[in-house]
Amino acid sequence: MTATTDGSAGAVGPRAAAASKTNDTAAPDELDERAVKAAERAVEHLLARQDAAGWWKGDLETNVTMDAEDLLLRQFLGILDARTTRAAALHIRREQREDGAWATFYDGPGELSATVEAYVALRLAGDPPEAPHMARASAWVRAHGGIASTRVFTRIWLALFGWWSWEDLPELPPELLFLPKWFPLNIYDFGCWARQTIVPLTVVSAKRPVRPAPFPLDELHTDPSRPRPPLPLAPATGWDGIFQRLDKALHVYHRFAPRGVRSTAMNVAARWIVERQENDGCWGGIQPPAVYSVIALHLLGYDLQHPVMRAGLASLDRFAVWREDGSRMIEACQSPVWDTCLATIALADAGLRPDHPALVKAVDWMLDEEITRTGDWAVRRPGLPPGGWAFEFHNDNYPDIDDTAEVLLALRRVRHPDPARVEAAIARGTRWTLGMQSKNGAWGAFDADNTSVFPNKLPFCDFGEVIDPPSADVTAHVVEMLAYEGLVQHPRTRRGIEWLLAEQEPNGAWFGRWGVNHVYGTGSVLPALAAAGLPGSHPAIRRAVDWLGSVQNDDGGWGEDLRSYREEQRVGQGTSTASQTAWALIALLAAGERDSEPVRRGIAWLAGTQQEDGSWDEPHFTGTGFPWDFSINYHLYRQVFPLTALGRYAYGDPSPRKEG
Repeated sequence: MTATTDGSAGAVGPRAAAASKTNDTAAPDELDERAVKAAERAVEHLLARQDAAGWWKGDLETNVTMDAEDLLLRQFLGILDARTTRAAALHIRREQREDGAWATFYDGPGELSATVEAYVALRLAGDPPEAPHMARASAWVRAHGGIASTRVFTRIWLALFGWWSWEDLPELPPELLFLPKWFPLNIYDFGCWARQTIVPLTVVSAKRPVRPAPFPLDELHTDPSRPRPPLPLAPATGWDGIFQRLDKALHVYHRFAPRGVRSTAMNVAARWIVERQENDGCWGGIQPPAVYSVIALHLLGYDLQHPVMRAGLASLDRFAVWREDGSRMIEACQSPVWDTCLATIALADAGLRPDHPALVKAVDWMLDEEITRTGDWAVRRPGLPPGGWAFEFHNDNYPDIDDTAEVLLALRRVRHPDPARVEAAIARGTRWTLGMQSKNGAWGAFDADNTSVFPNKLPFCDFGEVIDPPSADVTAHVVEMLAYEGLVQHPRTRRGIEWLLAEQEPNGAWFGRWGVNHVYGTGSVLPALAAAGLPGSHPAIRRAVDWLGSVQNDDGGWGEDLRSYREEQRVGQGTSTASQTAWALIALLAAGERDSEPVRRGIAWLAGTQQEDGSWDEPHFTGTGFPWDFSINYHLYRQVFPLTALGRYAYGDPSPRKEG
């Protein structure tokens, strides 16, 4: 790339000259030239995708339960229209596997609950049960236990139409909201995503609504004459048995709950829900809480023309991605803040000059997105001044620590015309992040010390992770940010480093909570340790470097299958992907391995798999919502992380450090 005077996309600025110093003034070899050219094309591609307002956002792809539940919601509310149904059905049919099932990630195994929900959605779209694709699906469902073996959420959706009995679902009373914040199983013991879902579901559980079923589902039971076989109780000496018996007691309470107490509890729930509706009408910026909040409020008498309901339904429409072929995919969430800070880092690391108009515009947008009011996080951290960023366009109740750390790293890379404004935002974000450290020295995503063991024991909570304990990847991003803020010697930073070192697994890797999996965890931790001043010769870094070298694929890339969350033999194993290869390279480059054979092979793989338009293809899911239970394909990951890796290979670490 060559510098220009007009701030155009190709401007590199002084960092190009610095590249020769990084490479000991040696003439770049062929691989260096390929890396620079690949970075050039990727920069052009990424700049072209920036919104006029300054943000980036790639599609956030999950699985067809989002699409199926959207149709079921509209059927429940009586607003299902033909166009939406056709478009959703087109997408759902396209995702079906050859054996008739639906998976929850690309090339994954069939999953029972997703298959049942997809099947019901297609029945709503008019697909007859005897159609070949439907017959394959129902046969697969029966072979895997039928409706009775699905998760609780799936059976709740079926209960809304009488396809399942409310009495055979775990009880979730709205009186749960009366529990004080210090009491086990109070709503703040749950992770914010579970909390926002559970509160409206307490209303649904209390009301037990049933809409007329438009068709029977006998074909999805292993024995239609006995659709709900009783399950034996676990021994009363274990937690499973204790909570099963508690659930039975709650079912009895449901029948005899004092009317005044129940009514008050539901009113408290309604007020809690309405108070947390965001300015765009959504709840928490994610689809599941929005869906259940709309249902709960509707059951409490909010008609569809009420401003809260109209805004909520309009927000759900914004989760729809319409394809050119007429299909419609529902995003579980949208990721503009996350995508924008990662894109800013990538472009800066690839040599775009720090005052480039695209970067300045991105910073302007991120500064406008700063959250300066208190949210639910203050329950555990009362008195802590706000100052963070959320993941989504609108989610002021739940800023998250991971986004905040990465936004601050991005802000440091840009030369903004109003540096005082930037410094003030960085100071607030740093202060808030430090204050959100958990007692063990690490950081979770949304809350501090959200580590209760009880929520996961509830029979209701079989849908994935429901608490938010600290993780290595979030903690690493925080430590990296604090290091660049000149706070390496701060006691909280030191505790975070100590926690990370203690969390390293015997094989040398770190577990990835929010990305797949050990490649992501290790790719997050090594740059943090390097930023904190640990030398490449440190034993923990050497073990991690050796592990990354041992799991590199023969083609030079890295990949890790989502099954690694369940199957130890798959750790670090999988088809090479652009994002995971980039994570490994970012880690190795941070460890001082630029001229090593694994790095050269990895860079060659990235350069060789880049498409003509400067992008990479990546059908595999490399993002994690809940380990194994909810997987994500961030469509921008395949662009920002390879560009970051190529940039750091070509130009070194460009991050300006604040001296402490």
